[in-house]
Amino acid sequence: MTPATGIDQLARDVLDAARARGVRIATAESCTGGLVIGALTEIAGSSDVVDRGFVTYSNAAKVDMLGVSPDTLEAWGAVSEQIAQEMAEGAWEHSNATLTLAVTGIAGPGGSEHKPEGRVCFGMAYEGRPTQVETVEFGAIGRTQVRHATVRHALTLALTALAR
Repeated sequence: MTPATGIDQLARDVLDAARARGVRIATAESCTGGLVIGALTEIAGSSDVVDRGFVTYSNAAKVDMLGVSPDTLEAWGAVSEQIAQEMAEGAWEHSNATLTLAVTGIAGPGGSEHKPEGRVCFGMAYEGRPTQVETVEFGAIGRTQVRHATVRHALTLALTALAR
């Protein structure tokens, strides 16, 4: 089994649910480097649902491409729910999407006492709802595993929101 097991079907389910509701999706990704949007666009026909993906690995990219506040970065750091929220909202403002997913975290190796390896902050903006944020501690399971777990979790967040 590869770390990506199940991601393909999850991406298909998200696309089907979004298609059924007329939802367009954009992503803003840091620690995954575009894997979330990649999982969606791996599926043929995804162009009727996927609007765009922002890979904002650096803080400068977060500011330049998404309008993340340098003050928020200074106060909270890139791996924080505050930044995940600003990333999700920035993707919303800079796209034609009606649902945006944002991920920022520490895939590893490394981390610190205050921000350990495997910590990922998620943000989701969905039309007509408050921006949702949460932090998941995947633990020091390895860089590839953290990144794939992040993709699975982001897609699960979207699928759950689309089911409501």
